[in-house]
Amino acid sequence: MLAVLFVAAALQVSPRDYLGDVVRELSKKWPENRMVEIVCHGHSVPAGYGKTPLVHTVDAYPNLLRDALAGRFPFAVINVTVTAIGGENSIQGEQRFARDVLSRHPDVVTIDYGLNDRGLDASSIRAAWQSMISLAKAAGVRVILLTPTMDLAARMDDPGDPLVLQAVAIRRLAREANVGLADSFAAFQSAIAGGSPRTSLMAQSNHPNRKGHELVAAELLKWFPSAR
Repeated sequence: MLAVLFVAAALQVSPRDYLGDVVRELSKKWPENRMVEIVCHGHSVPAGYGKTPLVHTVDAYPNLLRDALAGRFPFAVINVTVTAIGGENSIQGEQRFARDVLSRHPDVVTIDYGLNDRGLDASSIRAAWQSMISLAKAAGVRVILLTPTMDLAARMDDPGDPLVLQAVAIRRLAREANVGLADSFAAFQSAIAGGSPRTSLMAQSNHPNRKGHELVAAELLKWFPSAR
């Protein structure tokens, strides 16, 4: 069984209240309510790629999140927009962030580039993530960072594995920037430790199947608690 590295993220923001204003909007009834916009930015995983070149957006976590939120907030008008591009890294994603993401005036933005940032210059990656976070904050947008989903080639119990290092760096960014964190990587570790075969979570080596996407959606859903 996989030796799990549970690296707890010492978040400075809490899922209980970070999206408090958004949750209150989601809880309003017509005619006081409005559309709540969530944008999922990133690479092939939020874009819905399964076994390339097949795309299964219905099974991808942005759609699963929207369905779960609709069930939790039955009076809400919710739009989840995907601005993800397969094969893209955070440096490329930052270059179009204002145009493709902020132009939609979102309430919440999720950022998911950990898989494709492996092998790139660490300082450039960090600068790209920091820029997207800063731009979103300046626009009054709440941000949730995602640690990477699994890659079958990764040694997920090895502190020196590039994917593990990406997860650690993203957790650190979330703490430093006071933004949300959906720890997809830890969710995959936990599922494997609980007995799920690695291949049962994946459509191909680096793309989750629906079961894997459900793990990510569950981590995101923690940030949208029912209004008290």
